[in-house]
Amino acid sequence: MKLNDHILLWNHVFIQVMDVRHKKIEEGEELRTYRLPASAFLYAVRGNARVRLDNSIHRVERFHVLHGGKGMCLSILAEEVLEYYIILYKATLALPSRKEIAQLLEKENPFQNQYAFAPHYPLPLYDKVKLLEQEWREASRLGKLHVKALFQQFVYELLQQLYRQGIEPLKPDLVSQAVAYIREHFSRPMALESIAEELECSTGHLSRLFKNKMHTSPIHYLGQVRADRAAELLMQTDATLQEIAERVGYPDAHSLSRSFKKYKGLSPVRFKKEREHHAQKQDQDMPQTMLKYALQRTSFARYTDIDYQYRYNAEGDLFMHGRVKITAMMIMLCLSLMLGACSAPTNTNGSSQTKANHTATSSNSDGQAAVQAQTRTVKTLKGDVEVPANPKRVASDQYMGHLLKLGIIPVGVRSFMLNEAWIDQSGYPKEKLAGIKDLGEFPMDLEELTVLQPDLIIGSIEKNIDSYQKVGTTVFLPYWEGESTAGPLDKFRRISEIFGKQKEAEQWITEYEKKAAEARTKIQGIVKNGETVSIVQVANKSIYVLAAKGGNYGSPTIYQMLKLPPTKKALNMKEGFENISLEVLPEYMGDHIFVYGSEDEGANQILHSELWKGLPAVKKGQVYMYGSFSDKGDEFVMEDPYSLELQLDTIVNLLLAHKK
Repeated sequence: MKLNDHILLWNHVFIQVMDVRHKKIEEGEELRTYRLPASAFLYAVRGNARVRLDNSIHRVERFHVLHGGKGMCLSILAEEVLEYYIILYKATLALPSRKEIAQLLEKENPFQNQYAFAPHYPLPLYDKVKLLEQEWREASRLGKLHVKALFQQFVYELLQQLYRQGIEPLKPDLVSQAVAYIREHFSRPMALESIAEELECSTGHLSRLFKNKMHTSPIHYLGQVRADRAAELLMQTDATLQEIAERVGYPDAHSLSRSFKKYKGLSPVRFKKEREHHAQKQDQDMPQTMLKYALQRTSFARYTDIDYQYRYNAEGDLFMHGRVKITAMMIMLCLSLMLGACSAPTNTNGSSQTKANHTATSSNSDGQAAVQAQTRTVKTLKGDVEVPANPKRVASDQYMGHLLKLGIIPVGVRSFMLNEAWIDQSGYPKEKLAGIKDLGEFPMDLEELTVLQPDLIIGSIEKNIDSYQKVGTTVFLPYWEGESTAGPLDKFRRISEIFGKQKEAEQWITEYEKKAAEARTKIQGIVKNGETVSIVQVANKSIYVLAAKGGNYGSPTIYQMLKLPPTKKALNMKEGFENISLEVLPEYMGDHIFVYGSEDEGANQILHSELWKGLPAVKKGQVYMYGSFSDKGDEFVMEDPYSLELQLDTIVNLLLAHKK
């Protein structure tokens, strides 16, 4: 945001100081997930701590300043005794205001922006903050007036230093904040207006952003969260519908039932009965030795999305397509047997009759086997799904490269799949792709999907699965699991299991692993014993450090296939990446650094900073830039077999070029 715009907005708002606190946190003490009730400045006086503001991590030392907007989550872990001031304030646009001022506030809103920096001249700020807190404590009317004046002086001094030092505030991720707020407060009465008010934005602006990212409205998402929680309570407790309604944010059982049926397709009572019946039937059908362990199921930890063993029971209509085909074939088989029996000559010989019965029984068994051979059962996160044994018309919103490598040409895919970077580089015949239908973005166009009449649909986003199931048999196979992704080879194996092509998948994996072993020999010695490797992505003036496991953008190729050693930070990341601030970057960097996205416009500020230039890896020239931002992306965006082959070649050539 331009300084002049920032100042313009500060001049057009009414500022109310909500609170001023002087706090101290002892070494090792932690402040967890405090949701800011208003916009806030945090000014550290002494000590140091790790501070998380939403998804950004900052190392805060003496005289550091942080700013966050209303609704952001603040967490502090003191590594030494941390003494700080926190100033909570509210900025309201003064009325009447020009239209362009209101539009600028909605677009930029500096009072919600996030930034952290160490001012070059901290003492003038310290003097004002200390006096500000003293005046606030005295609580006299004249003191309150002085508080406003001091706060304005503090802001003036801070803005001057902020822009002199070239610090660019980060816009908050309003959608992530809205999702977090909804999931945290779903049990309370909530409307779009109250969510927008909590996040200091307009309802229209929030709705547009939410729709673009989540493909649904905030209120529809709220209803889904409430329905999911109600379903858990139905199955895990004996609470009444009224009790559950009050717990998940509905005034009465009637309102709950009406909303529940909208999202789950069943009334709460029927939902519970069907789930209990299904669970009881599974237990009855289970061998005695397995039943013993099923009874102990609750002692195990809940599986993540990575594990196929954890699944939800399928909705009633899920298997309809498969059952109809089987039933029709069985009817035809029975009719054939009856017609054959009627046309056969009468035989009173007991021996002959027994032989005929045996033949009929044998034919019936063979017919059933033939029917069963035409379908297969696949385990998914949403339950067992009966799929065609050899599907001919496959549609998928992800995984096109995986399908093609298995010899399966889909009839329709998501738009992006048809423009992936590997297509031009792999040499795959374009004429074979010409007949694949473009089905738009997430979710795939249901009308176009229906016209294609797919016999199998693969969906990678859970909220779209119900829609796809109305068109045809659908398998849910997530691409991302939270902020992590499964290993590329595991992904390929999972795709192959759906089609019974494990042999073909393992054949390619064996060849690929052999190629990776040869690549490791070529680059041996470039990363010396005891040295470590880091991978960072620079995008939109933000820094993301990729984890040793669960990362993307070439992380599996670098860490798993080439076996380059990650740092301890990368090894200990719980998710696939961490979003960090520039000041903590040295803690995350190894002896060699791979940088993805260096061509991004926002990368220059980071890659030309003094802190970056001072990194040992940068000084030694052990930095490897890769990845481009063309319309088609690059081979590191996806992790299908074609992309993985290209990734391996790219990284190896990059390292060998530095070796020379």
